[in-house]
Amino acid sequence: MKYRKLGKSDIEVSEIGLGCWTMGGLNWQNGVSIGWADVDENEVAEAINYAIDQGVNHFDNADVYGNGRAERMLARILGNRTNNFIIATKVGWFKGTAAHAYDPLHIRHQCEQSLKNLNRDYIDLYYFHHGYFGENDEYLDDAVEVMYRLKEEGKIRLIGQSAYSNEDFVKLVPKVKPDVLQSSANAIDDHYIAEGTPVRKLLEEEQMSFVAFSPLAQGLLLDKYKKENPPKFENGDHRSRSEKFKPEYLAWLEPRLNKLKEKFGNTAEDLARVALQYLLHYSVVGSVIPGFRNLKQVKINLSAADKPLTGDEFEFVKSVFSG
Repeated sequence: MKYRKLGKSDIEVSEIGLGCWTMGGLNWQNGVSIGWADVDENEVAEAINYAIDQGVNHFDNADVYGNGRAERMLARILGNRTNNFIIATKVGWFKGTAAHAYDPLHIRHQCEQSLKNLNRDYIDLYYFHHGYFGENDEYLDDAVEVMYRLKEEGKIRLIGQSAYSNEDFVKLVPKVKPDVLQSSANAIDDHYIAEGTPVRKLLEEEQMSFVAFSPLAQGLLLDKYKKENPPKFENGDHRSRSEKFKPEYLAWLEPRLNKLKEKFGNTAEDLARVALQYLLHYSVVGSVIPGFRNLKQVKINLSAADKPLTGDEFEFVKSVFSG
């Protein structure tokens, strides 16, 4: 397993980490499904221990993943090894009884609760989980101030900003001054990290790293789903709301996946290598964090380690999804 530094820090993370959203299981916020189908903790433990043996040292979590469930599960599985790894978590979607999740008192409370959940004295990388800081950014200045106080107190080591639009990143980076940016990126849509884009310019100018979630497009790039038999997801699983699992999108994706399979092979391992190493070809990417449910999925994902794409292979993949 290869490692990359996060931003200008001396913290190194495995190129392939583990995203822990699935560990939170089914969940809702204001009546909207925001979780995943429930997992078996024994299967998750088996997968995590295998990943550790392969050199994975980066686990990405959040307070809203099962409202603390995923953090506590990770702590149970790691046990007394918890300080041996780089653990990220986030604040911003779970607001408890606060008027807004970025109320500074709530941020401090959630940081302390995450520390307890994770059985840690500090969080390696603490993210603002989204870019909405209230009407007219009313919570922004105070939220940033408390985040830096937490860093001064030694409760967090690095500050991250997760967001879902170029506009939010461009607006927030000068104010938050994060070490790491995080958002969705995959071969289908890599607009945050592609050459010449606004966020890519920020990453280079400020010497930040980008951590890519959904690098497999939630399994779509592994050719798991067919238009003839689209998947069905239960209430509480956020995928039940996504158009990308509907027949129309799967029909659009099918010929593109066929091109990848013709060139690289048709196994899940072949396709995982294409998807993950496509992103790792970008120097601004610090780590990719595919989700997982069990040992089989982690084995597939980690089979992509240390198998970079050549420049020509990278350009081929880009061409498949550029039309």
